[in-house]
Amino acid sequence: MTPVRFAIIGCGRIANFHADPITKMSDAELTAVCDLLPERRQEFQEKYGVPVYSNYHTMLQQENIDVVCILTPNGMHPSHAIDVINRYSKHVVVEKPLALAWDDLERMKIAADNAGVKIFPIYQNRYNKAVRKVRADLMSGKLGKVALGTVRQRWCRPQRYYNLSSWRGTWAMDGGTLVTQGIHFLDLLQYLLGDVKSVVANIATQLVDVEVEDTAVAILKFESGALGAIEVTTAARPDIVYEEQLEEASISILSEHGMSVITGIAANVLSMYTSDPEAAELHSEDFSHAYGTGHIPLLKDVVAEIKEGIPHPISFEDGVSAIRLLNAIYRSAEDNREVYLQEEVTSRKLGQPDQDLSDEYTVLPE
Repeated sequence: MTPVRFAIIGCGRIANFHADPITKMSDAELTAVCDLLPERRQEFQEKYGVPVYSNYHTMLQQENIDVVCILTPNGMHPSHAIDVINRYSKHVVVEKPLALAWDDLERMKIAADNAGVKIFPIYQNRYNKAVRKVRADLMSGKLGKVALGTVRQRWCRPQRYYNLSSWRGTWAMDGGTLVTQGIHFLDLLQYLLGDVKSVVANIATQLVDVEVEDTAVAILKFESGALGAIEVTTAARPDIVYEEQLEEASISILSEHGMSVITGIAANVLSMYTSDPEAAELHSEDFSHAYGTGHIPLLKDVVAEIKEGIPHPISFEDGVSAIRLLNAIYRSAEDNREVYLQEEVTSRKLGQPDQDLSDEYTVLPE
């Protein structure tokens, strides 16, 4: 049976979390990788024994590829995905965020539909046991009416983190803490509680010298009538918080029949579940890093859709939902008003129009 052949564009920190699962699947193959930096290419060549390229056009012209994992900086995701789809008609797996600017999502969808290929967003924390347990009980009605849902993420990203690459901390290529650190929690809050109706938000740049925010707060109204609150920051200090991952992140849901609190480094611990206390330990997992283990089943589901036609549980529309909320939060802070998500507004700062792509277009590592 022919394996699904994957290629990777961008061999930064997240790339191993794609490459490792792919190389361990019997029905998938890591065929080639691409990165601008020679040391990253050499590392992947030595570790995985695959061809490496400095130009993804050369890679896609010379190698037989089915799926391309787009792991470049945030602002390049739409450009690279659309280019790979339009020129080569390949399926794409796109790391978070799917895009920055709201308008880019429609362009991505049109390209994929015209080429007859799929776009797979990465929201690996949906596969966590704690998340699945709470969602199942919410969907079944076991937890009753939801009154309030909150996200609290207090991480540390000191100035030296942003100084690692010129694109970090920029509106065009990165986005702020809501994008780079908070996007998974924005996704999970809607995954658990449903669509957001409106948002009022404020953002600020407090403890670092960058364009984007390091602190954001928002008040939400859900379509269900529930209320919500979001607190996301990378201004936790001192630096030891960053060095030793002494960081706090939680999703709390107060509902008619109990209180649910998901914590852990990557939404992996069901630390409180008053409706069924014994279930808390059963549905908690140990993660050694913030990326979790969800890339493994997520990529297996990519293979299952391509080979067997089994719909992937995380659709392109799921990816769109998080970006819609993200842009609404930023626009609310920019306009100092309540923004309704049905407006489908885009932030005035987040993302820039795509550059013209050529065969020499550069690829930066995430």
